[in-house]
Amino acid sequence: MKIVAVTACPTGIAHTYMAADALMKSAPKYNVHIKVETQGAMGIENQLTPQDISQADKVLIVSDIEIEQAARFDGMNVIHIPIEDVLLNVDKVLLIHCRK
Repeated sequence: MKIVAVTACPTGIAHTYMAADALMKSAPKYNVHIKVETQGAMGIENQLTPQDISQADKVLIVSDIEIEQAARFDGMNVIHIPIEDVLLNVDKVLLIHCRK
């Protein structure tokens, strides 16, 4: 399964990057290929390309705030997840949301 994700938090510092790191480290255990874009204090990093998005089976928006450029995911299978859920139990998030 191919997943793209965007992580963002209100301050755009620690939680944004901690969530991205947790997703990238845990995804291989579930046979999930993932690319994570962060929207933090430094702006958008590791930006998802149109090709990344078009090839994805699902989009995970891991954020408690509005993300930038959300319209690019219109028509996709988008799942919104509170950032705290990923930080507390990334394995549970992946098990629930990343099964085919």
